[in-house]
Amino acid sequence: MNDAPTSRPGFDRAAEDLGNIVELGHVNVAVPDQLAATRFYITGLGLTRDPYMMTGTDNMWANVGRSQFHLPTGGPQILRGRIGLALPDPAGLRARLEGLRAGFAGTSFALAEAGEALDVTCPWGNRFRCHAPVPGMSDLGMHYVEVAVPPGSAAGIARFYREVLGARASCTDGCARIVMGEAQTLICQETDAPVPPFDGHHIQITLADFSGPHRRLAEHGLITEESNRHQYRFQDVIDPASGAVLFTLEHEVRSMTHPMYGRALINRNAGQTARGYRRGRDAWSPPAG
Repeated sequence: MNDAPTSRPGFDRAAEDLGNIVELGHVNVAVPDQLAATRFYITGLGLTRDPYMMTGTDNMWANVGRSQFHLPTGGPQILRGRIGLALPDPAGLRARLEGLRAGFAGTSFALAEAGEALDVTCPWGNRFRCHAPVPGMSDLGMHYVEVAVPPGSAAGIARFYREVLGARASCTDGCARIVMGEAQTLICQETDAPVPPFDGHHIQITLADFSGPHRRLAEHGLITEESNRHQYRFQDVIDPASGAVLFTLEHEVRSMTHPMYGRALINRNAGQTARGYRRGRDAWSPPAG
């Protein structure tokens, strides 16, 4: 009897590798007005306020599939790029956002068609590209963060994430792409336009190998905060060969033993309305398969 495994030609096993970064957990930007943030993120985008954490009036955590936005009160922080979201019901999304125009008059709020996607700017200037669900992507999630980086920096940025963080990263035509979990990517796109100074916003990632990157970051003097046993932070992305700073973006780095890793997040069905209410449809349910 032959117990050898059967070969299945046609499978690209490497395509299923995530690398060391297993999750893009949240994006944190300060907002000056919690009421306006609720209108934009919850009413407009159709996200769900976390009912268990940060329930006061000085911070809001907004769930988007398995990821979150963290929105503490403060002077507005602007991510230097845009955030790509996959959101169900594009027609409902557009209608909800159109309904906010009058209330956000005089702010940076804007809507524009971008092919089959919708480009949205929040009242303080953060930009989002909202995609309809596509094959291979969840119906609801934070699928990429795209940041503008200086000319000639993308190749070194990709090397940094590969060699220091152990991530899957590639660079083509001035664009570095870093795998940050299943169907999640950090995109670093070179631009000739001036890159605004860093204002303190951050992204949170989770690593499988937590200590190796910490050791390599420490060797380069890049650790900015030893938060606790499950977490540390760094800001500067450098060329590992020269040590030159290529870009600054704060990373909150967590281990897979962090108490909140894999925490189940509640997501509502934003299509529910009082006028057209459907029993049993309050929660968002991902499609079968």
